[in-house]
Amino acid sequence: MKTEMGNREPCVSGKKICAITGSNGYLGGCLKTYFTGRGWDVLELTRHPKPGTRATRFQLGAEVPPSALAGVEALVHCAYDFRPLRWDAIRAANVAGSHKLFQAARKAGVPKVISISSISAYDGCRSLYGQAKLEIEKCALDHGALVLRPGLVYGSGPGGMFGKLTAQVKKSAVIPMIGDGSQIQFLVHHEDLSAFIEHCASGEVKIPPQILTAANEQPWAFKQLLLEIARALDKKPTFIPLPWRLVWAGLKSAELCGLKLNFRSDSLVSLIYPNPQPDFSANAGEGLNCRPFQVEALKL
Repeated sequence: MKTEMGNREPCVSGKKICAITGSNGYLGGCLKTYFTGRGWDVLELTRHPKPGTRATRFQLGAEVPPSALAGVEALVHCAYDFRPLRWDAIRAANVAGSHKLFQAARKAGVPKVISISSISAYDGCRSLYGQAKLEIEKCALDHGALVLRPGLVYGSGPGGMFGKLTAQVKKSAVIPMIGDGSQIQFLVHHEDLSAFIEHCASGEVKIPPQILTAANEQPWAFKQLLLEIARALDKKPTFIPLPWRLVWAGLKSAELCGLKLNFRSDSLVSLIYPNPQPDFSANAGEGLNCRPFQVEALKL
């Protein structure tokens, strides 16, 4: 049932309700599937509600009436608007928009709020995405939320950045490589991430507001990761190194011309300047267990 924000029909199933922003995205979709499988009633807060689903129209930056979250047991905030390119517009949509959402959750009395950040967010990060996520983190903590910084999310199905990498290896024998491919990635399986989020949302454990890095501690160089994917697909790609600043300039020029790209110039900045020292120290104590990446276990 599709409803307008602030005019939501109450749940009559007796199930616990989890509201998820960004459910049309890769991680949000994984969370929707997982929560539904665990017996939750999922309320989707999304720009594009699908017919026949329990969804409410939601736009980052717009006002969020507390009535839209009435009866919600947990809120998982995954949404991020990548369309703005200037910092003022990014901040207005994503930072201010998240603040409005957290305020509405507090006024509605939502017991559990989990904000999905990014491993690209850290003190001194250079990307605008990372800087925006940092500000959202501070706002989330001020509202008593748990903040998770996922690494590169992967799984057997297509979707997300890992899915794009897999598709590229599948279709092309020649793969452009940004620099020498030594940029470090930390990975997290979507099932491990979903299980932990549901565990927190259910109230089975009391985790205080804090920031946790959701990824396995083993680092993977970007080129090494692509080679693992290629090995699983029985491919032997040729890598063509490209100067990252030249690639960035090309992406930025295309964006300024209004072209919509699958990979943004700011995402390249996040790739080139990853978090040099992610903090995994609190994970074990809070029950956040992320399996090592094993490409053989995936159905590519």
